[in-house]
Amino acid sequence: MNARRLKEILAQAGAKRILVIGDLMLDEFVWGKVGRISPEAPVPVVEVTGESFYPGGAANVARNLREFIERVAVIGLMGSDRGGRQLRELLAEQKIDTADAIEDPEFRTIVKTRIIARNQQIVRVDREQIRSPSPAQISHIAENVRRRLSKTDAIIFEDYGKGFLNAELVAQICNDAIGAGKIVSGDPNPRHPLEWKNITAVKPNRNEAFLAAGLPWSDPVDPADEDGALLKVGETLLEKWDTKFVLITLGEQGMMLFQKGNRPHYIPTKARQVFDVSGAGDTAIALFTLALSCEATPAEAAEIANHASAVVVGKLGTATVTHEELVASFQDDSLV
Repeated sequence: MNARRLKEILAQAGAKRILVIGDLMLDEFVWGKVGRISPEAPVPVVEVTGESFYPGGAANVARNLREFIERVAVIGLMGSDRGGRQLRELLAEQKIDTADAIEDPEFRTIVKTRIIARNQQIVRVDREQIRSPSPAQISHIAENVRRRLSKTDAIIFEDYGKGFLNAELVAQICNDAIGAGKIVSGDPNPRHPLEWKNITAVKPNRNEAFLAAGLPWSDPVDPADEDGALLKVGETLLEKWDTKFVLITLGEQGMMLFQKGNRPHYIPTKARQVFDVSGAGDTAIALFTLALSCEATPAEAAEIANHASAVVVGKLGTATVTHEELVASFQDDSLV
C-alpha cells in the first residue's frame, strides 16, 4: 500500500466515532539520571529531573484514536482520588469523552510509574486494585453503550486484566453491537480469558496468542510466515473465537493477519529503532480498528497498524503516532 491509498483511507477518519471500553490507567514517567550507586543497597540512585503523565491502558487507545478523529469516548473505572482526577483532566484536555466513565470513590485509580534514566527503564511501580463492576454498574454501562450505538462506528475492548471487562459486561455489549452491525475489536489479556466469539477482530501478541490457543510455546522462527507453530495458533484462534480476523503482533518481527477463507498475511516490521514498547499494542488495536471503519481491507488495516506501531516504539514514554508521522512512514517506505 502506498501513501496515496493511506490518505484515501484516512480522509474518512474525521467523521468516525469510536468507543473504547476497558481498564483505564494513569501512566507516570519519572525522568532522571544515574550518577552513583546507593550506599544502602546495590541499586542505582536516580536523580529526578522531571515527571510526565499520560492516559494509559484503554485511555491510551483513545488517545491514539484522538490523533485522527474528533469523537472518541472511553468507558472504564476511575477513583475520585488524585490519580483519577489527574486522568480525567488529561482526557478532558485531549477532548476525549468521559461522560459514561464510572467514578467510584471506593476504587483506587490504577497508576503505573516508570522510572527512566538515560533512556533506560530502571523500574516500574504499579499501584492497582483488581475489581470488576458491580451488577448495577454493569447494567448502567450496558444501557449507556446501547444509547450510544446509533452514533458509534466501532467499539474497542481493551483488556489489561484489571477486572473491568468481565464476561457478563462483554457479552451484553457485544450482542447489542454485533446486532447493530458495528465493528467490534478486542485486545485480550491471557490472565483474564474472555469469550470473544463473533466479533470483528481480536489482536493478541505472540505470547497471548499461544496461551489463548492452549498450545505449547515455541521460539519464533524467522521469517514468521514459515513459523509452523505460529500458523497453527492463528488458525486455532480463528476457530475458537469464531471471529473474522485475528491480528497477532510479533514485536520485532512485525504482525501476522489471519482471516477466514484466506491464507495468513505476514507484515514484516517497519521499526527502524526501538526505544520503548510501552503502549505499542494500544496503537496497533486503535489504528487497525480505525482503518477497518474507514473501509480499508483487512490487509491494509494491518499494514497501517504495523506502520503506526513502528513509529510509536521509536519514542520514549506512552506515545502516540500523528497523522503526519504515519503518512511520512509510508512515504519513507516507498523510497526503500
